[in-house]
Amino acid sequence: MQVSELNDVKVYNLSSGKSLPEWLSERKRRQLLKQDVDVRRRIELIQDFTMPTASTSIAVSKDKNYILAAGVYKPRIKCYDVSQLSLKFERCFDSDAVKFEILSDDFSKIVLLQCDRYVEFHAQYGRYYRLRIPRFGRDLSYHYPSCDLFLVGTGHEIFRLNLEQGKFLQPYETDSPELNVCEINKMYQLLAVGSNDGKIEFYDPRSQSKIGKLNIGNCGISQLENQPVSVTALSFRSGLEMGVGLNSGHVLLFDIRSNQPFLTKDHYNTLPIKRIVFHDKSDNVLSTDSKVVKIWERETGKNLTAIEPDAKINDLCMFPESGLMFLAAEAERMGIYYIPEMGQAPSWCSFLDNITEELEESDEILMYDDYKFVTKQELENFGLSNLIGTNMLRAYMHGYFMDMRLYHQVKSIVDPFAYERYRKEKIKSKIDEERSQRIKITKKLPKINRNLAEKILEEENPKKSKKKGELLNILEDDRFGAMFKNPDFQIDEESEEYKLLHPVVSKHEKAKKKRQLARINEENGDENIALSDEESSDDDTREMWREFRELKAKERYESRKENQPKLFELKDGETYTSLSQINSKTEKTKSSVSFSELLRNTDDNDIIREKGTALGSKEVTFKLKKSDKELKREEEIREHRLERKKIRRSAGTLTSAKKRTPAFWRGKK
Repeated sequence: MQVSELNDVKVYNLSSGKSLPEWLSERKRRQLLKQDVDVRRRIELIQDFTMPTASTSIAVSKDKNYILAAGVYKPRIKCYDVSQLSLKFERCFDSDAVKFEILSDDFSKIVLLQCDRYVEFHAQYGRYYRLRIPRFGRDLSYHYPSCDLFLVGTGHEIFRLNLEQGKFLQPYETDSPELNVCEINKMYQLLAVGSNDGKIEFYDPRSQSKIGKLNIGNCGISQLENQPVSVTALSFRSGLEMGVGLNSGHVLLFDIRSNQPFLTKDHYNTLPIKRIVFHDKSDNVLSTDSKVVKIWERETGKNLTAIEPDAKINDLCMFPESGLMFLAAEAERMGIYYIPEMGQAPSWCSFLDNITEELEESDEILMYDDYKFVTKQELENFGLSNLIGTNMLRAYMHGYFMDMRLYHQVKSIVDPFAYERYRKEKIKSKIDEERSQRIKITKKLPKINRNLAEKILEEENPKKSKKKGELLNILEDDRFGAMFKNPDFQIDEESEEYKLLHPVVSKHEKAKKKRQLARINEENGDENIALSDEESSDDDTREMWREFRELKAKERYESRKENQPKLFELKDGETYTSLSQINSKTEKTKSSVSFSELLRNTDDNDIIREKGTALGSKEVTFKLKKSDKELKREEEIREHRLERKKIRRSAGTLTSAKKRTPAFWRGKK
């Protein structure tokens, strides 16, 4: 539930709160009800009080037991039983319902005007009959005494369909090219028709003739001069009082005996008025355009409150003799608002009077509170493009729905310091809020000799008084009161005499400004900038300490400069060696030892050596990456060696020629 307050009038939005996607299974819905406290605490006044896409019109039956609403998409009408607080039935049809009228006291007889020129009659069991009218319809109204159904639309005729005889009667001819709205005056049984050219015509169904005409453009309203006027809404409060809504956002209240309105109300939105409702119990008027519902006093036009939902408004319905209101809008949920200022809750939801003040929950901007809508570009920035097409994302319009927990995890990885920034901002806002509640003691200073009085107040300190518990306060002494009241005693600080008597005024003013700056910084919590009492009290001491710090800093700089070895100087015990000799020496040294010995001999603290651990000594090994050409060359050499090894003949059985030659061949006898 969301609670808003305007002009000390509380409006309870019963349709706000967490909404769950339709594609969630019943099992997941039950799990959310168990786990999420916000889902359990939401108020669902009427179960499934939603439409797939949007709702176009809404009405309450005469016996106050049923609520009927038409919506899209697919075009349908829903009936809700208030005694059961749930859906009674739902019917779909081929085209959108522009308007509908409840003919019986309950839901058993309904007539619907559809956008494709069809008129459908529904009985208790379903569709009863369907017919077509010559023009596209915009509004309909039923006259109970004669059983005539009046239909108006894009033409100048008012079509009459008699439901008792079951046939069309001779239509009424009007002077306007197009008709927008029609309404029945229930006391005098007159038919009022509003046209597209700003005219209202009255017909008497008993005599079947026109009895009056009202031209809005000739009413002398300055706001409507030099602009086309069209009547978009009509409503009767009693037999003599009528409300007219215009396309310019104006609401006019007429006495039908006069051609001048006695009250004009402007919505200041320049949007057509869609519905006007007179609330007799509170003597207020409700008028709505596509953006806002305004509630104002009927006699004075003073605003009582206003309701501005997030979605575009299509229709308004007030439950009779109560403060409960229904809105049909371009959203899945149909709006339910409760205004205790206008009346009590109906008997079927009397518990609202007890719980409205206790359950005040904030409204969320997100369509689904447990899911975050992200665009394709955001997914690419998060590096989650590979999740497209999986169960982790649900495609919707130009983006995707992502689980809120996954979104927060990815957000913390991509931007790890987001929470720290949020935490600092939250702490700062809390501190600022506490500071605003502090009691600030302000001393009123006189207008004459203000600087002198301020100096006296700053020097006041009961702890440093010379006498015990006594304080000399010139401001409270009657003997010196004239010095701060009489303009003749005003001190001219720009005069030569004052400057000669006060040669250090400029230094005092600088110190005073610094003390004021320090005081402001201390109040803001900045301790680094604030000055101490000793520094702000004595200017000479502050100057002496500044010179002392500068002298010490200069001595430290000179000592560092003397102790630092120069580039061209040799350290003690060192002899000069050329750079080439040093490089050759180090290269020989490095080439003669292994890499592990070099690591042991280095004094680098960044190298960590661990021995004798439970897992044994740890050693880092690495292998240089060779190029493709080197790898190919090694492979060729390896293959060549294998080939040579295969074709090579073994020489194990051969002996040397010296051993095989006979002895006499070698010259031996």
